[in-house]
Amino acid sequence: MKEELLKVKFDNKENPSSYFDIIKIEDLLQRDLDHDIGKNHLVNFYIILFVYEGQGYHTIDFTDYSYKEGTVLLIRKDQIHKFFRSPNVKGYLLIFTEEFIIGHLNKMEALRSMQLFNDSLSYPKIEFNDQDEFADFTILVKHMESEYLAKDSFSIGITRSVLHIVITKLFRIKARKGDTSGRKKYMSQFLEFQELVERDCFKSKKVQYYAKLLGVSSKTLNNIVSNVINNTAKSFIDERTIMQIKRLLISSDHSIKEIAYLAGFSDPTNFFKYFKKFNGNSPEAFRQAH
Repeated sequence: MKEELLKVKFDNKENPSSYFDIIKIEDLLQRDLDHDIGKNHLVNFYIILFVYEGQGYHTIDFTDYSYKEGTVLLIRKDQIHKFFRSPNVKGYLLIFTEEFIIGHLNKMEALRSMQLFNDSLSYPKIEFNDQDEFADFTILVKHMESEYLAKDSFSIGITRSVLHIVITKLFRIKARKGDTSGRKKYMSQFLEFQELVERDCFKSKKVQYYAKLLGVSSKTLNNIVSNVINNTAKSFIDERTIMQIKRLLISSDHSIKEIAYLAGFSDPTNFFKYFKKFNGNSPEAFRQAH
């Protein structure tokens, strides 16, 4: 029987009500844990992985990302990731839930903060090319660590404020590189469309279905998606569907035929063709590889 995908919940034993934790990467890699972080696992929280020394690789949703000094990787809730053990790496994992951010910002600012982690909107890897900016960012993260470890009545509030600054600075870097859609005209409509697709992609893969739910025409929906991510609505539906199928392939013991039916295909042959068209290999080959 295939090993079930591990689903990791937020668990800060020292301060469970804080909804935040900060861990040194080198400490985590040496910990004796009850699960293997070198295998794919799904997280129900957000992670900012910041490397200030060394190099290595990290996998997010089946894609390997290289990192080095000055790299930030963004992992959002419900993504699958895994660590590679790199003996020379030093850095931090900033771990937090939505409650840590949303409950203390206005609605628009909270929404913007969460957009930083939206892999449909931008690349999950950021690199500091400016040494002064990298040094300032490192100081911010270390300050967050010292405040969090202080554990007085002010520490969580200060930690939360510094995290908000960290997120805003990362947005600034993305904006400079043109790798952000945060202020696009149709952002709210796109995010609603994205939520519907991630909920219903196994139910329908047709643009008309989502356009009707949103109360717009198919043409308008295509304009919305094109404005925000420079893509068609159909391509976006297919991309998210393939990702959901991949997650199901490695997180369940269902047969390929059963997954085909769960994904909305009445004929497993069509499921095979659909998956291979977008992924380049068969569902079985993907499952064995991961």
